[in-house]
Amino acid sequence: TGLMSSECLGNLLRIRLSAEYFEDKYLTFSVVDQSGVAWELDEAMASQCGYSINYSSWSNIEFRASALSCHSHLEKDVFTVTIQIKSSRTPDMKNIRTHLKSASCPYGLCSTRELLCESNYMEVSVRREVPQTVKDFVQDEPEDWTFAFPEAKAQGASVWQIVFHQPEEKKALLVSDAWSAGYGLNTTDTRVLLRIPHTAASIQLVKAQGITFSAVRSSTFYKQQWMILMVDTSVACPIDGVDYTNKTIIWTVPKYIQLLSTATTSFKDVLVEVGVDLHKLSAKEMASRKYVLLNDSNAITVKIPIGAEGGYYKTSVSNGQHGTKYTINLFLEHQWEDNKWGLTKHTIIKEIETPFEQVELVIMNNSNLSARLMNVTVGMFLPDVELVNLTIEGATVAIPKAVQHGYQTYEVKYNNGSKAYVIQVPFEAPTIKKQYMKVDMRAYTLNVTLAFITHPTSDTFSVPVIAMSVVKDAVLPSARGFCDGRNLHLIITRGNVDQNWLPFISDWNLTPEAAQKYNYSLRDNGTHLAISVPFLSSHLNYEVFHASGITASLHLTLKDSNTSANRKDFSISCRFSPSALIQCLPNGTVVITAVKVVGVADLDTSLLVLRDRQCKPSLVTEKTATFKFNVNTCGTSRKFNSTTMTYENDVLYFRPGNDTPVYQLKFACLYAIKQTVDVQYESKKNPPPSIKPGFGSLGLSMKLFKEKSYSEPYQKLEYPVVKYLREALYFEVELLQPKDERLELNLDDCWATNSQSQDGLPQWPIVINGCENSKDSYRTVFHEVDYSLRVKFPQHLKRFEVMMFTFVQGTTLLQE
Repeated sequence: TGLMSSECLGNLLRIRLSAEYFEDKYLTFSVVDQSGVAWELDEAMASQCGYSINYSSWSNIEFRASALSCHSHLEKDVFTVTIQIKSSRTPDMKNIRTHLKSASCPYGLCSTRELLCESNYMEVSVRREVPQTVKDFVQDEPEDWTFAFPEAKAQGASVWQIVFHQPEEKKALLVSDAWSAGYGLNTTDTRVLLRIPHTAASIQLVKAQGITFSAVRSSTFYKQQWMILMVDTSVACPIDGVDYTNKTIIWTVPKYIQLLSTATTSFKDVLVEVGVDLHKLSAKEMASRKYVLLNDSNAITVKIPIGAEGGYYKTSVSNGQHGTKYTINLFLEHQWEDNKWGLTKHTIIKEIETPFEQVELVIMNNSNLSARLMNVTVGMFLPDVELVNLTIEGATVAIPKAVQHGYQTYEVKYNNGSKAYVIQVPFEAPTIKKQYMKVDMRAYTLNVTLAFITHPTSDTFSVPVIAMSVVKDAVLPSARGFCDGRNLHLIITRGNVDQNWLPFISDWNLTPEAAQKYNYSLRDNGTHLAISVPFLSSHLNYEVFHASGITASLHLTLKDSNTSANRKDFSISCRFSPSALIQCLPNGTVVITAVKVVGVADLDTSLLVLRDRQCKPSLVTEKTATFKFNVNTCGTSRKFNSTTMTYENDVLYFRPGNDTPVYQLKFACLYAIKQTVDVQYESKKNPPPSIKPGFGSLGLSMKLFKEKSYSEPYQKLEYPVVKYLREALYFEVELLQPKDERLELNLDDCWATNSQSQDGLPQWPIVINGCENSKDSYRTVFHEVDYSLRVKFPQHLKRFEVMMFTFVQGTTLLQE
């Protein structure tokens, strides 16, 4: 059929398969005998019976058969071979297609002895006659031959026998035993043939002029009428002899091999020819290809430039690296005459493969920015390479399914037989990494690993591909801000580059949990980020006071969550009325909050004082200090005019050892001297108050604080807390639920125990009926609770101070 072509090459038949049809299929080969029975070939049968299957340039497949192969039919000097090929697209060989091919070639053997060195076997064919006695013949090892005669005499007239001569022993096998051992035998009316697989046990390695040969020394015996006939069926084939120098293949074959020239006294060259793919080359053809053939008295040398016409490159993989090897299928035919055999023809088929040479692949980024498409070309590859899968973010995806991930792959073929692969992915694919670069630039990065397989060797290698395209399409976040009477508000409109940017105030990450802790508002709907911060906050900056007010600034930075790099800064500044810092109560109580201003970096708010330096703040944070006092104390001065009475004081900060303040905040409270207030009064008899018992659940907590300011409680990981005797302990009891301003928390009894159980003994009362224990040497001190950012309902909290003590019995310290 058109799928296969045949060719006669001396006493070999070659059948070539169509690469275009068979290259992607699984195949089995069988030979069909004269009875129509198909014998499926494996490696052992092929080498025993004279068949070879070879994969040549890239996907080409060829089948070769010897003229006297096991199943060939010889008639009138013509031999015929029939093969059957089954092909399938799956390795389980389902849905097979069967192809038959029969071919005939002329059979002619003129030489007394013919030696063939094939890729998987050696073959010797000898004319079936008794050689003439040579004058002055000296046999090298006469005992080898006489050893076989008694055994040959003992067999029947038609039984053949083979004797293998090895250094350690001589082994005789009947034909049936030789066949079982893997040897091939055949005979015609005029010739005897012995075929030896390269894996046979009788093979010896011998040296000739430094070249290693695979050799077998054997004799074949049979009876014919009253005669015992012996045929020397020794054979030798070169294993090595190939060198690579200066980009040139040098193949050397010695002319004289002792095993093949036993008892020979004269030697004459008849013919030396070289060919490629079993085709002989003329001197002109060799010169055009820059081949060199040297024939001296001892050896034949062939020189082939690596890469020359006649050979081909194939893909090779070494330690996972992609490379190539140059391969050429040479054959050498050497004919000579000697005084023992007459004419001998030695045909050597030699596939030569150069060492691995790594080949760097080129990755070209041809991305289409206007179409927003990553377009990467990887190459160049030889035709024997196939892309089989992609690794995308650690997941392996077969090529047919890659399109589901947004990856399109294309194979591009070129006129010289090479090819490349194109990978296309949209910029918007989830696996394309997007990274903000600068100004309005974004980088799109493709990171994928391509896995390849070579045919027919099934070697694998991978190529990592990282390609980046920079596009001018970045949209940065923008912001607008405003203030009301009590808060600063910042609303950020998201861009397309800040999905992984986090809001920071200074080095403090503004998370929802952190915002809740400081009573900030943080809302993020994916397109907008809204932040609200109260005017009195430890994360604001305050500038110099003016009569018109104080300027508060909020500075917010968006940072990259991966690199922590600052990406975008926003700020808002607002001027607040001085009344936001001071309260002048009708009963003469003044509450003023002083803030730490920019320019006094080392200011410690806990060291702020009033004119009377004994008047210290009742509540301190990092940025604020709150004072609560009466207008008649703390050095407050008073002025009168006809309508008002003005009380003035200063909040001051002194550095140690300096009586000149570095910080001064002046404030005043004005009270009207004369003021008329109309009060409407109506007498009404109200029922006496009554309290009705009720039932419900209350949420209570008791915390231990580090300082009298009650600003920082001990955390769980800080327990147990270690204190010295008589060192102050600051407790706070808070009503958590319900949040009802009509409720007030009162403490009745509090006590300490020597264990974690509230009923443990001994016990010592700290609070009795809402009062301190009069029997205590260091009585409990209650602290007033004022309104603050943290305290919305002062009536829901009670604070008291207890000196550290321990339980003793007599003079003995009690421990749990």
